[in-house]
Amino acid sequence: MKKGHNLSKSDVIENIPLACSDELTAVEFLEKQRWGNTPCCVRCGSVDVYQMKDAKTGERSSRYLWRCRDCKEQYTVRIGTVYEESRIELRHWCYAFWRAATSKKGVSALEIKRQCQISYKSALFLMNRIRFAMAPDTDLPKLTGMVECDETYIGPRKPRYKGTSRRGRGTSKTPVFCAVERQGQIRRRIVADVTTETIESAIREEIDRSAHLMTDEFPAYRRIGTEYAGHTSVCHATKEYARGIAHTNTAESSHALVKRGIVGIYHNVSREYLHRYLWQFDFLWNNRKLNDGERTILAVKAAEGKRLMYKPSVN
Repeated sequence: MKKGHNLSKSDVIENIPLACSDELTAVEFLEKQRWGNTPCCVRCGSVDVYQMKDAKTGERSSRYLWRCRDCKEQYTVRIGTVYEESRIELRHWCYAFWRAATSKKGVSALEIKRQCQISYKSALFLMNRIRFAMAPDTDLPKLTGMVECDETYIGPRKPRYKGTSRRGRGTSKTPVFCAVERQGQIRRRIVADVTTETIESAIREEIDRSAHLMTDEFPAYRRIGTEYAGHTSVCHATKEYARGIAHTNTAESSHALVKRGIVGIYHNVSREYLHRYLWQFDFLWNNRKLNDGERTILAVKAAEGKRLMYKPSVN
C-alpha cells in the first residue's frame, strides 16, 4: 500500500484483497477509512499525533501504535470500533468484512475459519461483531412512496401449522415483518406475533403516512390502510400475485434471499441471534447499488463507534 495515506478511492478498493493478506496493509487500510488524510486522537480528537516507531529499526511499532501530543495517550485504530480489544489480526477482520459485504446470501463462520486459519470461536466472534456494525441507525427516515408490507416465518424446517387455518399456528418459527420501499430501502424486524395490533404498530413506526401501502389479503392490513395515502392489496389465496402495479413481489423476493441464505449457508439460526442476520441481509439490500469494494468500505466505516459487549458491566 502507498505510504502517506494519499490513496484515491479506486486505489483503496483495489487494495482490499491485499489488506486481507498483509497485516501492515490491513492496518493502513483501516486507518485510511477511519481518518482519511488527517489522523486524529480517538480520545481527545486532536490532530497533533504521530506514529510510534521501533527504536532499533525505525519501522512502525509491532502494535501499530499512535500517540497524541496533547493528551499523551497511546492508541491504535482498533479503539472505539467493533474490533477493539480483539487479538485477531486485522487482516482477518478485513477479509471477514469483505466476505460479509459481498456475499449475497451470507458467509458462514466455518468458511471464515477455513480461509483465515483461525478457530471457529474466533470466526463467530468476527462475524457477530461485523453484523453488529451493519446494524441500521436508529434515526432513519420513514419509508415513503410505494411501500410493500409482508410477513414471513423463519426457523426450523418443519411444518408451520397443522390444517389450513390461521397462518403460523403451532409453529416454532420466528415471525418477521418486512416493509420495503420500491426502488428504495428495506426495514425488517422480528415481531412477537402477526396480530393486527402488532402489524399496525410496526407499520406506523416504519412507514410515513404519505406512503401508498401494497399488501396481500391478510386481515391485519385492512384497518391500517385507511391511515395512509392509499392501500392496495392482492389476494394470494385466489392465486392473484400481481394486478398492474399492485403486488408484494419485492418483499417476497427479500424473504427468499434471507431464507436461501439461512438454509444454504447458515443452516439454522436461533431466534436469539436472528436479528443480527437480518441486519446483514438488510445492509446488503439497502446498498445493492454499490459495487463490492464500495460496500466493503461502507461496512468498515460503520464499525466505528460501536462495541458489542456480552457481559454487563459490574458496578
